[in-house]
Amino acid sequence: MKKSSLDSKLEYYAKDSAVVDKKNEVQYLYGGARVKYEGLELDADFIRFDNKSKIVFARGSTNDKGKYYGRPIFKTEGQGSSMADSLTYNLNAKNGVVHGVFTEQEGGFFSGGKTKMQPDNEFHVHGTTYSTCNLPHPHFGIFITKGIATEKHIITGPVYMKFEDIPMPLGLPFAFFPKPNKKASGFILPTPGEDATKGFSLLGGGYYMAFNDYMDARLVTNIYTNGSYDLNLVSNYTKRYKYNGNINLTYSSTRNGLEGTPEYAPIKTIMLGWTHSQSANARPGTTFSASVNAGSSRHNAVTAGNGSYDPNRFLQNTMSSSIAYGRVFGDGLFNFTSALTHSQQTQNRSISLTLPDVSLNMTTISPFDSKKRVGEAKWYQKLTVGYSMTAYNRVSTTEDVLFSKSGLNSFTNSVSHNVPISLPFTLFKYLNFSSSMNYNEKWDFKTLENRYIRTATGYEVRSDTVNGFKRGAQYSLSTSMSTKIYGIKQFRGNGSIRAMRHVMTPSIGFSYAPGFAAEKFGYYKTAEFYSDDIRPGMSKPTGEIVKDQYGKPLLYSVFMGGGPPQFRSGSVNFSMDNNVELKVRNRKDTTGTGERKLAVLQGLSFNTSYDLFRQNKKMSNIGFSGRSQFTEKLGINFSGAFSPYLVDLVPYTSGTGSSATTTYSYQEIDRYVWKDGKLPRLTTFTFSFDYSLNPEAFKKRNENLDKLNNQNPTVNRTQEQIEALNAVSRDPNAFVDFNIPWNFSFAYSFNYNNPLGRPETRSITNTLNFSGDFNLTPKWKIQYTSGYDFKAKNLSQTSFSIYRDLHCWDMSASWIPFGAYQSYSIDIRVRASVLQDLKLSKRKGFWTRY
Repeated sequence: MKKSSLDSKLEYYAKDSAVVDKKNEVQYLYGGARVKYEGLELDADFIRFDNKSKIVFARGSTNDKGKYYGRPIFKTEGQGSSMADSLTYNLNAKNGVVHGVFTEQEGGFFSGGKTKMQPDNEFHVHGTTYSTCNLPHPHFGIFITKGIATEKHIITGPVYMKFEDIPMPLGLPFAFFPKPNKKASGFILPTPGEDATKGFSLLGGGYYMAFNDYMDARLVTNIYTNGSYDLNLVSNYTKRYKYNGNINLTYSSTRNGLEGTPEYAPIKTIMLGWTHSQSANARPGTTFSASVNAGSSRHNAVTAGNGSYDPNRFLQNTMSSSIAYGRVFGDGLFNFTSALTHSQQTQNRSISLTLPDVSLNMTTISPFDSKKRVGEAKWYQKLTVGYSMTAYNRVSTTEDVLFSKSGLNSFTNSVSHNVPISLPFTLFKYLNFSSSMNYNEKWDFKTLENRYIRTATGYEVRSDTVNGFKRGAQYSLSTSMSTKIYGIKQFRGNGSIRAMRHVMTPSIGFSYAPGFAAEKFGYYKTAEFYSDDIRPGMSKPTGEIVKDQYGKPLLYSVFMGGGPPQFRSGSVNFSMDNNVELKVRNRKDTTGTGERKLAVLQGLSFNTSYDLFRQNKKMSNIGFSGRSQFTEKLGINFSGAFSPYLVDLVPYTSGTGSSATTTYSYQEIDRYVWKDGKLPRLTTFTFSFDYSLNPEAFKKRNENLDKLNNQNPTVNRTQEQIEALNAVSRDPNAFVDFNIPWNFSFAYSFNYNNPLGRPETRSITNTLNFSGDFNLTPKWKIQYTSGYDFKAKNLSQTSFSIYRDLHCWDMSASWIPFGAYQSYSIDIRVRASVLQDLKLSKRKGFWTRY
């Protein structure tokens, strides 16, 4: 062969045969052919390569049954792989013609038609379909009659939608599709809906703002025909290896009722959400985090969870926030933390705000131990000393007065210092003792002065705050002893149970704290009656002392939030912890010698205490709790309490002289039950368990959730993906996995309460909640959640969901058939996020019927 006209190395291969025309310098490759030349990689059933013209041609073949196979799959330098029916490509001019192309671009697929590749990375297309369906013959798509595709955009002539090869009557004479290599701003299309109270609606419409690679924002609104509206601003920010977070601000104006009625007046609410997390390696030794959920208490109830109709949101009773900063210094000896916290009760609209809450903790040290010590420490070397300081600036009030003058003046502040000293030691090898002393000092910058006003039924207390520094100190002593007692029983023979072990851990302790009611300390003042006059400074003391139920002068603490104890206290505490385990034969072991442990009782504990200085009923209730894991799938938890006192009729006399009346009621009396030969009385008992018939479903769900959470934080997620991820976190059934054919789980709880052991004081509640799903067919899945309240004799909130896998589309329907929040919704949408606005939704809610 004469000198080759090739400029670069040519690699070619064929499974069937390769024919070389030396005269014309043409290679013919048959059956599983492959060519690599100057950045071009080409696989096909037949390839013809012309060395002189540098033109390559490839096609597939047709078998005896008429099926076309071995389509060309090609990849050029800097481009992804594509599939075609046939192609012709000029390696010199870097252009070619492709018939029936199928290629992926930015999450979508181009298929069919004719494509001409240009040397400047331009593609001229004719009769091509763009779709997010990954089939060579897609279920739906945008049909492009002709167009030009570049690296950054696509410009087309007439385009229209096709569903199952049926053209839709709506189209565009021309179109422009940007192909940015980064996030781009744009409009968000709303979803139509209907509400029984607010009327028709457009939900979720707005504008998306892509500021840069580290921050974006989304401003959306919900608009209703009765005049209600919601504004929602969501911003996500992230910096790799540093921090990431999310800000969510919502303002709502809600109208309920008919125009002209009082209910039609707008209810304006606001909500603020902020989450921030810092990477552990960003600033070693320093942490900063935020989790804010604050706003109007009625927001979720009034707006139905901001139009989401999520029961977990509009049934929320509490809101809380925390912004925390922490730092470790002094070679790890000291740990400083500071936090701004808040909590709200949505029912009574109460709010508690702490600005800030500061703590400084020192790691315990052993002042008498030596770093050079060798061997076991002496008893005095085990003594440890610690230190902690806490300070707060706090207010508890209601929403409507928080930011008023009186609300801002209601802040209380305090500093507490605590020094714990402990000394553990062992006697007789088996008795473990621990002695400790705690010294606490409290600094307050406001004190109380109480005025007692006499009323018809007794008195009421009116408190005045006085600015000024006040110091209070207290201390306490305690010691405890514990040991372990083991009992083991071996079983002979070939039975399933090989051995049983019972471990008992008894513990007894003593504690003592002196009282600080003496006048010399100045911690308490004598309560005194004042005249009833609401004018400032006009309520004067009457000279009459307030007395308690025992006829002694009543004292009150001058410290806000409590101070040193008024009375001395001392108690003896006793507890007994039990663990019972069985060693059983492992039936999965084919050798017959394998064994495994089975926990029969875990943490079965009993505890009680005896107050040495209390006037009556010195012994507390006998509490117990425990848990048991019968199988790997089923575990139970239980707890309760026994009362050691008798119940009897106790007389109560009201009035004097001839108008005196005596009534009798059952009450606990100061007499132990065993003095009358009885056992302690059960007053409370709780029992619960949960079980999943197919635990693989929850395991699979958690694995998928972990994968989503462990994604690179710079991966861009749409707001719909973020909301779906949050839904999975809240609800185990929110993740739809068609690979798991069925699942059923249930949870049962039982509560018994009878403080006096009488039929009229007995209260019993037991509920059963269950949820699950099943595949009706490989493409249909049905989910359900419900429960039953045995006391109310009624079903709890019940919901049904249906999912249909439509390959490149999803259909979902949810239905709450009865109750205060009955509603339904139907959604059909494209799976791919690039066409997330291509959807059809129907919603109707009945959450605020009037």
